[in-house]
Amino acid sequence: MRTLYTNARFWSADKEIFHDLLVEESKILAVGNDIKNFTADITIDLQDAFVIPAFLDGHAHPIFAGREAAGPRINGLNSLAEIKDEVKAFAQANPTTPWIIGGAYEAAIIEGGDFQALWLDEVVSDRPVVLHAVDHHTIWVNTKALQFAGINAQTKDPEGGTIARNRDGSPKGTLREPSAMALILNHAPANTIQSDIAAIKFACAEYRKVGVSAAIDSWCEKDMARAYIAAAQNGDLTIPFNLSFLATPNTWVADIDAFNDLRQQAANLNDPTLLLANSIKFLLDGALSAGTAHLTAPYLDDPTSSGIAIWENDELLNALVAFDALGYQVHLHAIGDAAVKQALNALESMQQVNPPCDRRPVIVHAQLIRDEDLSRFAQLGVIANIQPLWCYMDPMNKELIAPRIGDERNNRQYRLRSLLNSKAMIAFGSDWPVTSHVPMQALNVPVTRTNPAAGVTQPWNIEEAITQEESLTFYTRNVAYQMFRENERGVFEAGKKADFIVLQSDEIEAIYINGKLN
Repeated sequence: MRTLYTNARFWSADKEIFHDLLVEESKILAVGNDIKNFTADITIDLQDAFVIPAFLDGHAHPIFAGREAAGPRINGLNSLAEIKDEVKAFAQANPTTPWIIGGAYEAAIIEGGDFQALWLDEVVSDRPVVLHAVDHHTIWVNTKALQFAGINAQTKDPEGGTIARNRDGSPKGTLREPSAMALILNHAPANTIQSDIAAIKFACAEYRKVGVSAAIDSWCEKDMARAYIAAAQNGDLTIPFNLSFLATPNTWVADIDAFNDLRQQAANLNDPTLLLANSIKFLLDGALSAGTAHLTAPYLDDPTSSGIAIWENDELLNALVAFDALGYQVHLHAIGDAAVKQALNALESMQQVNPPCDRRPVIVHAQLIRDEDLSRFAQLGVIANIQPLWCYMDPMNKELIAPRIGDERNNRQYRLRSLLNSKAMIAFGSDWPVTSHVPMQALNVPVTRTNPAAGVTQPWNIEEAITQEESLTFYTRNVAYQMFRENERGVFEAGKKADFIVLQSDEIEAIYINGKLN
């Protein structure tokens, strides 16, 4: 069956607008003038709509989003009282749930972002409560959770993490970075393959509703990968994913065989394009909001700290060289300027050790970049994966980050125009559930450096703004390239997937996935 979509303005990165698209089954058969060589069975008049390729998400945590959706929904609540009311209501509606786990709360509503266990005790004291902050580098827990984990004044901060404390050394109830969060979460009931399949189904449905046709899970632990493989086998994976396995300094060597086995299982699926298990995630530092991003100069609120470097330089290089030699793409989380520099230095050394290949390394977030490091992205072929919805002065920047690092450094975040001027490639990712997975909410934020939907109309660092066409390109073609899926999607060309979005007056009118109305 061939369907002709006509009378529209089809936009595709670096191409002239054309007006006709011919689809056969799930793929594009012809575009523009090439359609004259074919006949159509059905013709659909799109009434001068603006049509773009479906969005792609180059950095996200879909299983985490699905897991959170099963707990109290506190994202977007703007007061401590509202959060407590939601947790209380969830606890009353789920009296047999042994642990209450949810997210994500806005840490900026409390000065300094340190939340007290006693506040949660007021609504739930009979079982542990764990709430993730929006940065997902921080959790807030009640006293029962602290007791389960045996955390008290004598508990030392784990390497790479911090426990917020009262003046007497007792824990407040806020823990930062994975090593500290694990002190609590390791005692929580384990997620199962079935519960994670449910999370994946939720994520797929949410993505399809907003026009995202493929995404990367960029924090994939081994059991999470097994859930993705099972979901693909039983038909629950309704959009393709790339998987980025999490490597840690203490476990990466022992994990190599398991990662290789999971990669092969994904490749052996009936449709091997459903899962590309071809990437390794490295967490180099924390978050600015938590005071754990690695900086080249100390934090203003704690001059003894420049944040956390999770990897030693030699260990990082050894791991990069090993995984790169095995054909994995490397995906490095680096937020502070010291972490970005460490990432670039390590990638440069890796490329000097291993022979040339099509590797497409990624540095994700890259919030603070020193001037001398801007040009190194293009020189080393590094893709900067940026979160467009963060490119305005949001409460986290205003209330938590700026006081910690000062206005001068705060105003050097998200240097998109500077990266483009240095010839770097930029791709977009949502970091869902840290922030929204809805591209239409984020598309114009880096263009205007404002977010009227959030009540912010004053531009932030407008000199770093990009054009709307660039924003669309970073959401489509460039993510497809980052995902090694440029032969499948990202632009309107014959042979690619017929995934596209029909817009009228800047609103989504229709979404087509695999040539079918979603």
